[in-house]
Amino acid sequence: MEKVTKILVHLSKNNVAPQCARFAQSITGHFTETLDEVEVKCSLENNRFTLCECEKGRGIPLKRATFCPFKYLSVAEAAAIPLDVQNRGVDVGVAILLQSANQKVLLTRRASSLRIFPNVWVPPGGHVELDERLLDAGLRELREETGLKLDPGDVSAQLLGLWESVFPPMLSRGMPQRHHVVTYMLLNTSLTHQQLQASLRPEPAEVSGCLWVDASLVKAIVSAVDGEEGSVTPLEGLAPTISVSEVSPEGVLSESVLPLSVLCNRAPNSGEDVERVSTGTKYALVLWLKNLEGQGTRC
Repeated sequence: MEKVTKILVHLSKNNVAPQCARFAQSITGHFTETLDEVEVKCSLENNRFTLCECEKGRGIPLKRATFCPFKYLSVAEAAAIPLDVQNRGVDVGVAILLQSANQKVLLTRRASSLRIFPNVWVPPGGHVELDERLLDAGLRELREETGLKLDPGDVSAQLLGLWESVFPPMLSRGMPQRHHVVTYMLLNTSLTHQQLQASLRPEPAEVSGCLWVDASLVKAIVSAVDGEEGSVTPLEGLAPTISVSEVSPEGVLSESVLPLSVLCNRAPNSGEDVERVSTGTKYALVLWLKNLEGQGTRC
């Protein structure tokens, strides 16, 4: 039996035994020919993350961007991807939407030195390691990136949805180099965001800023839909700037302000990326808003 060295996505359909997903195939497209969102069942057992089809209303939402590269990649283009990239398979990540007692969620800005999605706002998260549960992986990443130390007994956990993440995020910005399925988990804590903020000790190699967002701010952020034209939905009562915590190279926090318009930037079609909220994060925040209205799936 081949030795497992990392957690990879496996796919099953029509009751066929799960097979390791190929790097150059669309995970979402495996379950639907035309749509960008589908419901699936997921499990993490024996260091394999398996997705399989299910009846509508009985699974977890899986979504890709409308401009997902693997939606448009030709056979010739897929074959031209270097073998070392093709052999990576599809990795599994976990991202934590940490909700405070006063219903705010923590976002972090990825450090500018990172090769993948630098200066982009996302929830804390990273790869799932061998022999980890999703919740344990999420809590570990939360601790490593932000310094927040929470035990499984300190939170209630809920799986919100799955996102097919590709870097670069669209073919106009280069051929795919990374392919993940990101599991977005909501963690509810009894602590307020002020209490959690006091314990923040971000890792400056990974995080350059921290921000707590509430529902009104999230509604403005998600109205800037990546891949679509048009203006951001104006919301009454929102200030033009928001308070953020900047992280120094030494890991020291200092208060600053950020124009709201930055968080409403869209993913550019070409050229250098811009500071913005990632497309997958916007998807997760939409799910979070729905959860606040009483919808969601318990894990």
